[in-house]
Amino acid sequence: MPDPTYDWLQRVWYGGARSGVVLMPLSWLFRLAVSLRRALYGMAVLPSYAVGKPVVVVGNISVGGTGKTPLTIALAARLAARGLRVGVASRGYAGAGGPPRIVRADSDARDVGDEPLLIAQSGHAVVAVSADRVAAARLLVEQGCDVILADDGLQHLRLRRDVEIAVVDGERSLGNGRLLPAGPLREHARRLRTVDAIVVNGGPPPTAIAGHEPMAAGGGSVVRMSLEATETLPLVPGGVARPLENFAGQRVHALAAIGNPQRFFALLRRHGIEPVEHPLPDHAPLDATALRFDDDLPVLMTEKDAVKCRRASAIADRRHWVVRVAPVFESGGLERLERLVLDRIAGAGAADPAQVR
Repeated sequence: MPDPTYDWLQRVWYGGARSGVVLMPLSWLFRLAVSLRRALYGMAVLPSYAVGKPVVVVGNISVGGTGKTPLTIALAARLAARGLRVGVASRGYAGAGGPPRIVRADSDARDVGDEPLLIAQSGHAVVAVSADRVAAARLLVEQGCDVILADDGLQHLRLRRDVEIAVVDGERSLGNGRLLPAGPLREHARRLRTVDAIVVNGGPPPTAIAGHEPMAAGGGSVVRMSLEATETLPLVPGGVARPLENFAGQRVHALAAIGNPQRFFALLRRHGIEPVEHPLPDHAPLDATALRFDDDLPVLMTEKDAVKCRRASAIADRRHWVVRVAPVFESGGLERLERLVLDRIAGAGAADPAQVR
């Protein structure tokens, strides 16, 4: 079911709705709290912890989906191909309390979160979830990992990091540029000047982020990325994969419980498909009610949503398809990110330089 509060916030953050002005006092308080917290970490009043292996943070300064998970999977694959054992530390979602745990390919998304499960199923990294990312990273070190990718940990300052990569939605940019709850930002846009690299997912060629800040990291790289469809897979086991183009000219139900559902719907339209849009809040659970419709139209969903349908055969049928996407980078973009990480690993003496070059 649509969430009226979520829909209203989207209009305020990205649609220019003026009603959000009532949230400005809360936004000022949030900004004060963020600044104070960062200052306390900077003065070592609040402690941060190294875990004995290089840590690469892949995060963002805004809430909602920006493409962090596909980027994390792509970077993990590149590092694994170099012979490194890669770990991914994640907070998980709605159920990752208690001690840190390793995510298996057959874990339940309700216990570990949809994004960690999707990363684990990619097979490129060992994944650990915990509300305490330091504990999750330490568990990965115990598992023999050479490098830790922290999925969505830019603001988790307890965990010391060697590389920071910020992902920005190139289409929605930074919204109205305000901090939560009056806007979508977790930190001020100036934070982007301090990271090692910025990855812009989709949108026009960047020169500025909606007029908020110059598109330049602090001596780092700006890399362009887009998410492109590769194929569709049947949700129910036993079917055969199909090119997404096979649905061209058809009307379909399109389900998306992701940070920016419109990106998924736009992808379908680019392939000549007419989506009946069913946007849901990010991480929303999917059950039989969400998957069933009173017609025979195909039902297309994202990979992130598909991992939540663990017992798909009980709630899905031949109409249900998963759209698989992969990140596509500008020429040399992924290689620049890989080199940034490998240089930091070698500089930290965490691995034999001959192994990672």
